[in-house]
Amino acid sequence: MKRSFLLALMVVTAVLQLRSQATNGVWSLEKARAWQDKYGWLRGCNFQPSSAINQLEMWQAETFDTATIRRELGWAAGLGFNCMRVFLHHAAWTADTEGFKKRLDTYLKIADGQGIKTIFVFFDDCWNPEYAVGKQPEPKLGVHNSGWVRDPGEVIHRDSAAVFAVLERYVTDVLTAFRSDRRVVLWDVYNEPGNSGYNLRSMPLLRRVFAWSRAVNPAQPLTCGVWNKALVALNAFQLANSDIITYHNYDKPTDHQTAIDSLKTFGRPLVCTEYMARRNNSLFENIMPLLKNNGVGAINWGFVSGKTNTIFAWDTPLPDGKEPPLWFHDIYRRDGTPFREAEIKTIKTLTGKQF
Repeated sequence: MKRSFLLALMVVTAVLQLRSQATNGVWSLEKARAWQDKYGWLRGCNFQPSSAINQLEMWQAETFDTATIRRELGWAAGLGFNCMRVFLHHAAWTADTEGFKKRLDTYLKIADGQGIKTIFVFFDDCWNPEYAVGKQPEPKLGVHNSGWVRDPGEVIHRDSAAVFAVLERYVTDVLTAFRSDRRVVLWDVYNEPGNSGYNLRSMPLLRRVFAWSRAVNPAQPLTCGVWNKALVALNAFQLANSDIITYHNYDKPTDHQTAIDSLKTFGRPLVCTEYMARRNNSLFENIMPLLKNNGVGAINWGFVSGKTNTIFAWDTPLPDGKEPPLWFHDIYRRDGTPFREAEIKTIKTLTGKQF
């Protein structure tokens, strides 16, 4: 879904310089390692049901599709996946606060019934800048993530004080409701801050979401994944304030290993929360074993091909909408048949699932 990165040594230096800016309450190394010992090797994918084009369509009452969620999480459990990363959206909470939380609980019940833990994601700087509750657009033919929406997007740059007030209530309410929930394994407070050309314009929200979250003090760890080596100040703040270090990498194995080696210097558990872009030679066959061998959580992008159109590449739309011979992301078609049977065997071998 997003661009990969190779963590530069300058980021490590910057983090050491900015440790004094860390939000109060960052977990000790001992506590973070105990969390890893408890949960072991997390593996799974970023989950969006195939019937939903974006976060709003997933979580609004009218389109909250429990049948599809239950079926597709069943397939995930069948692969030996034990963790899904799932995006939220504050507009769905604003429109129906109590209903939204009830639907989160319903989702968690379904996932837990399949032995799957959840990583919830609060904010996101990727793709479309504007959004509205209600009926969502249909996918654009052959266009990757044509309907995905940022959160909070451009609205925060038009009226930041008012939006910050809403966002603080949102984060506080959701975290408070699930702060001790064993079904939630990790809170990812902000996906790819600085993307879409925002750069340091994302820093005020990044600082605030960590502060709001620390004020609630959930039992689960907080994180914000690094993804772009050029965003030095953002990377430094993210790494200094994350209990568990997460990152995105869609590169080939040698470059991915270099990123892991750099991040290991922090001594904290690592989870790769986005990988697997076949065109980039980031594959289940060569990256998932690398992650397992390094003790790094493995959460790939994409699961069932659907309305997000993530079988198409980021920058290569196909106007005829025909299925590309090489899928960019995703594992299964909607009928449950895999894109590549060999990938299923690889995944099940690594997760210890029978095939």
